[in-house]
Amino acid sequence: MNVNSSLDFLNMIKTPSTSPRTKAAQPSPAPKPVSAPFVPNSSKDMIAVIDTETNWCDEVMSLGVALADAETFALLGKRYYIFNPECRVGGMYSGVMYKTDAKAITCTRNEAMADIGQFLMDQGISRIFAYNAKFDLGHLPELCGFEWFDIMRIAAYRQYNKYIPETAPCCKTGRLKSNYGVEPIMHMLTGNGGYQETHNAVNDACDELKIVELLALPLETYECARI
Repeated sequence: MNVNSSLDFLNMIKTPSTSPRTKAAQPSPAPKPVSAPFVPNSSKDMIAVIDTETNWCDEVMSLGVALADAETFALLGKRYYIFNPECRVGGMYSGVMYKTDAKAITCTRNEAMADIGQFLMDQGISRIFAYNAKFDLGHLPELCGFEWFDIMRIAAYRQYNKYIPETAPCCKTGRLKSNYGVEPIMHMLTGNGGYQETHNAVNDACDELKIVELLALPLETYECARI
């Protein structure tokens, strides 16, 4: 992400829009920064893996971020946001919202998005990964200025995922015809048939990062998974 787009993004999340007629009026305050529990070593080249959980109204109610070394894909830290009031609506996975060892930051969506956007830029992170990334990006338009990559576009294809069994039905493109969600892919990669997604946003972000780590492909491979 170039400097100009970074500045545009900062203006978007921090500066309320005003018309010439309202310039004299009292401006709305920018979202208050959120205190986060983890600041990694900014000398490392890093990526972020993001996962979201939505409520019954299809609004994001929680956002998990796994921060990783861009070369080894080793987990360096986590950030976890719970959006209020969206979380109070409830959703399919509300019951596991707090089942994590990550410290949850409960705040408004505006505060959370301003905080994570600023944090990623401060750390020089321009690349965001997600599993079925179109879903997460579609629900997080505030982060559209970053580069997004879909882990599923790599993990579900025979030419990239050497763990896909020869007997698994695949399309002519090499993509699995079925069973290419996080759970079945983790079963392939780990050999642990008992693995289950927790559907907690930060736990799932870490598991999706684990898929990237176990595939052990160079970062450049994911260029074909850019969205």
